[in-house]
Amino acid sequence: MVLLQNLRPPTEGVKLQQADTTAVMDGNKLGCGTLYVAETRLSWFDGAGLGFCLEYPTIGLHAISRDVSAYPQEHLYVMVNGKLSEENEAEMADKAAEEEDDGGSSDGGDDEEGAITEIRFVPGDKAALDSMFAAMCECQALHPDPEDDDSDNDFEGEEYDVEEAGQT
Repeated sequence: MVLLQNLRPPTEGVKLQQADTTAVMDGNKLGCGTLYVAETRLSWFDGAGLGFCLEYPTIGLHAISRDVSAYPQEHLYVMVNGKLSEENEAEMADKAAEEEDDGGSSDGGDDEEGAITEIRFVPGDKAALDSMFAAMCECQALHPDPEDDDSDNDFEGEEYDVEEAGQT
């Protein structure tokens, strides 16, 4: 069961607000609500004001999925690093801090290290998928991963010329 909280939707830096969007977290349908793509975080709220927020650094991947054999509807797929369930983000942060204090992972830490949460945002109008994805790209670019060596613009390898490779 996912813990939905009574939160307020963002009001500043909102790049996209997509109503009539169903949220599905790890296969559990949370209901239909509104997706907010804001500069500071990604949020979803149902009609009663319950919802969740994701900080961009916790999002490992986002993509448009049009493969209806994998899921019956086209959607915005978001993979979150870590498990979001009965634990809230503060508890997840506390566990990470405890593991650092212990000098590494705890006995069960190896299982949780690769843990992910899959969230699917299914808009009522699938034509909105491209704008949802573009807004997420724009906002996630504002929060680069400081541990990602590939995210900097310094290129130190040899360039690969596609046209030249095709001529040989």
